[in-house]
Amino acid sequence: MRFQQVCIESLGYVLPEEVLTSDDVEQRLEPLYKRLRLPSGRLELMTGIRERRFWAANTMPSDSSIQSCRHALRAADLAPSQIGALIHASVCRDHLEPATASRVHDELGLPYDCVIYDVSNACLGILNGMLQAANMIELGQIDAALVVGSEGSRALVETTIDSLNRDPSWTRRSVKLAVASLTIGSASVAVALTHESISQTQNQLLGGAVMANTEHHRLCHSGSDEAASTGMQPLMTTDSEKLMAEGIKTGAACFNRFKETLHWSQNDIDRSICHQVGTAHRKLMLESLNLRTETDFATLEYLGNTGSAALPTTLALGLEYGHVNKGDQLALLGIGSGINSVMLGVDWQQTLVEGTDPHRNRRLWQADTQVGTA
Repeated sequence: MRFQQVCIESLGYVLPEEVLTSDDVEQRLEPLYKRLRLPSGRLELMTGIRERRFWAANTMPSDSSIQSCRHALRAADLAPSQIGALIHASVCRDHLEPATASRVHDELGLPYDCVIYDVSNACLGILNGMLQAANMIELGQIDAALVVGSEGSRALVETTIDSLNRDPSWTRRSVKLAVASLTIGSASVAVALTHESISQTQNQLLGGAVMANTEHHRLCHSGSDEAASTGMQPLMTTDSEKLMAEGIKTGAACFNRFKETLHWSQNDIDRSICHQVGTAHRKLMLESLNLRTETDFATLEYLGNTGSAALPTTLALGLEYGHVNKGDQLALLGIGSGINSVMLGVDWQQTLVEGTDPHRNRRLWQADTQVGTA
């Protein structure tokens, strides 16, 4: 798919204040570690994730999404009246109905003729929403859109810890299925897209490719819809090793289609942002695509896997840090359970980012350390 008139105008983000380190998680898992004689330090060693963040208790996804949208609007100097579509695209949502987009639309004061709805596709929801918004802009139906998502991890991490400590059926072998759940973090991000005629940045969204390899949909799943059935106490199982192997195969196939669609060669890609799962996944993914780690940007060490917010939040933070320069050809490389892949290409010209992060100074130091040792 190709676009001629769509720009990624700005990004807005919000990161939580509360930090839970991997050491903290292991301390809370002391009953399990003693019973199975597990060595401490294995969680960070296996995943590369030092910490993840939690929203304050009782925070609704829409609370953070409203803030992220306001940041994106201010960064782009867009008025609410200009927004023709609002897509709320995270796994987490306020209720089964109405759409979480409804409250966000109301609080932002968006127009009555604004198209609003929720969309969800595991870690790819926001990228899918960007494609849908881009189609509306390209067709001339709207001039600007907001795509936003807010993922929360407290319920999943705490429910997983409780299950691991209380359920004696967990073994050294089966506990691997719960590791991915302990890496999940919280974040919120909004992306503003506009028609090129009203864009200040001219960050042209060139197009991209998608791929669905759904024979592997059983590798990562929760139970029934926890929002309706269990009072938001989710439990998820993930065959991380097989999911990583099959996900990388799917990503590599999508990447080839992505390059063909945009008529890019390997050398045309100046910078990349990948979905953030763990250090092993990132290393193998970049190797399989023949991309260098120093041209990629990572946040997983201090944010964990933030689901659909992971890639666009990493983009926002990478832009804030200065990872992407004027004139760079930027590849956004998404892979999610299902297994699905969405990859987008952008001709980057100007950065407009605004966000809230209580730990910004420490994060920038960590990013500097990462770049310096790449």
